[in-house]
Amino acid sequence: MATNEPDTVSAQDAPEFAPAQFVRWFRDVAPYVHDFRGKTFIVAFGGELVGDGALNTLVQDLSLLSALGVRLVLVHGSRPQVNEQLKLKGYNTQFGRGTEPTSAEALECAKEAAGEIRLDIEAAFSQGLPNTPMSHAHIRVISGNFVTARPVGIIDGVDYKHAGTVRKLDLDAIKSIINQGAIVLLSPLGFSPTGEAFNLAMEDLATSAAASLRAEKLIFLTQGRTVLDADGAVDTELAREDADALLAAGTLDEDTASFLRHASLAVKRGVARAHLVPYTLDGSMLLEIFTHDGVGTMVVEDTLDDLRPATVDDVGAIVQLIDPLEADGTLVPRGRSVIERDVEKFTVLEHDGVIYGCVALMPYMEDNMAEMACLIVHPEWQGTGEGEILLRHTESRARAMGARRLFVLTTRTSHWFIKRGFVQGGISDLPRERQAHYNRSRNSMIFIKKL
Repeated sequence: MATNEPDTVSAQDAPEFAPAQFVRWFRDVAPYVHDFRGKTFIVAFGGELVGDGALNTLVQDLSLLSALGVRLVLVHGSRPQVNEQLKLKGYNTQFGRGTEPTSAEALECAKEAAGEIRLDIEAAFSQGLPNTPMSHAHIRVISGNFVTARPVGIIDGVDYKHAGTVRKLDLDAIKSIINQGAIVLLSPLGFSPTGEAFNLAMEDLATSAAASLRAEKLIFLTQGRTVLDADGAVDTELAREDADALLAAGTLDEDTASFLRHASLAVKRGVARAHLVPYTLDGSMLLEIFTHDGVGTMVVEDTLDDLRPATVDDVGAIVQLIDPLEADGTLVPRGRSVIERDVEKFTVLEHDGVIYGCVALMPYMEDNMAEMACLIVHPEWQGTGEGEILLRHTESRARAMGARRLFVLTTRTSHWFIKRGFVQGGISDLPRERQAHYNRSRNSMIFIKKL
């Protein structure tokens, strides 16, 4: 199997005619298209995106998602526009990130800015020129009084005046609209039953909307704000617990910390995935959604907080998990001594002192490959996603080692691996060392996944 990967280029710089590459890409994204049809995405962006002239490109990508059956709720901010209005009118107030006291004058500026941006968004979705991505697009954008808010009040002696927080959303109305294929647009303003208007933080509004609608994704489009790993590369996936630890360390800049804090909160409140995606990269949202690793930082709720490296004390429990599968021929017999020797290569799942799952990762770095073995979840815990997270954990470990491909040998679970992106290979595709130890009498099928 070839290991050379094509370079990723901007859509503007891609070859105009590359049929094989186009067909391969179209087939690669098909599983994502099927998976996301009918799902709800909350896409949130600040006024910086509008000010930087990125709105038209974003709308083109959003129209494509809508055409693919994704249900969209947009949440926009207006902080730089409000600050500009305040400056022009001679006020010294300037808004930063988060919820801040809002005077009556600042509220009027917020209303003006929100109205202008709303009209800009509606105009962008009304495009339909031939030979553009918006050709033949007929997308309705609906905004309204969907957000009921309450005043922040007085905190530590500070009166926040016209600043508010979300009390509730009109979920029935929003769901009715997005179920008909229209897009709901939420501005950072809320209204009280008494008819008052309140200035809301875009991040808070987007998080509340995502949690209330049980969205599949909350996507924050940022000015290049993503989380970087120790090597300076984008950390593409963070468990919520790790995100919270990073926030507690206090090493992130204010904007990144704010977005990550809200992403973590959204996941804690039931959103499946929350993303920080840089809008400064052309097509970044599509790359984040339709490619395996994406280009931003994704926060997930790693519900398996008891996922940990195995120790020698776990050997007995691992053997108990493996024994039934060795007895029926699903796994090749290993013996307790082999498990003890390789125990540092195992990861286990433990809950209330009971180990109910395990997986092993065997590196073959001379060939930039790694083998996943002994992926087991106790029958009583199967069917609730533990196998998926063990797989994702193993892929992350293999990628961190520098492996380019992950392989498995199986006799009975081929369909499970095929559904998760593995493709069938042959003995010659295995690392040379592994080829020498392949048990031909078992005739195990070989499946390989690019990382």
